[in-house]
Amino acid sequence: MPAHARSHPLPSAPPRARPLAAADLPGLLQVQRACYGEGFEESHAVFLRRLASPAQCSLALERDGHLGAYLAAYRSLRGKVTPLHGDFEAAEAPDTLYLHDMAVAPALAGQGLAQVLLAEAWATARSEGLRHSALVSVQGSQGYWARHGYAPAPLQDAAQRARLATYGEGAVYMVRALPGA
Repeated sequence: MPAHARSHPLPSAPPRARPLAAADLPGLLQVQRACYGEGFEESHAVFLRRLASPAQCSLALERDGHLGAYLAAYRSLRGKVTPLHGDFEAAEAPDTLYLHDMAVAPALAGQGLAQVLLAEAWATARSEGLRHSALVSVQGSQGYWARHGYAPAPLQDAAQRARLATYGEGAVYMVRALPGA
């Protein structure tokens, strides 16, 4: 091998999102543990139930054979909040892609993995006719989500405000349009 080939390794393939599977849960829980404080960790059993939901459209990204990032998401209704540790409830006529949880392993931060997950999820949602994407911003992430087009949206229903409260003080329900849907 020529010396110049050894000094310039081949670039790795661009990351590609794929459906999240039950086999990903050990890696997902490791990423989750590394990214969130105790109050926001959700269990293996919760994620298994979510994967069994017909509404779920969660994604995973691998790096070097390990789960490096994930997006827990499902088809829902605008104005409906999944409580922390709650199940993904199927809606009869969904209009919204609900992003429940997204995390990137700290060692892989800054490599654009979150953007890959978001772009894939938004494209799929638009192709399915969903008009909005919604989420609950926690741990001071409102600015991050605002940079991705999300804006705070008031919840009119008291039951949904109670679900929002399960995330603690500072949690904000946010929505963005999915143009082209």
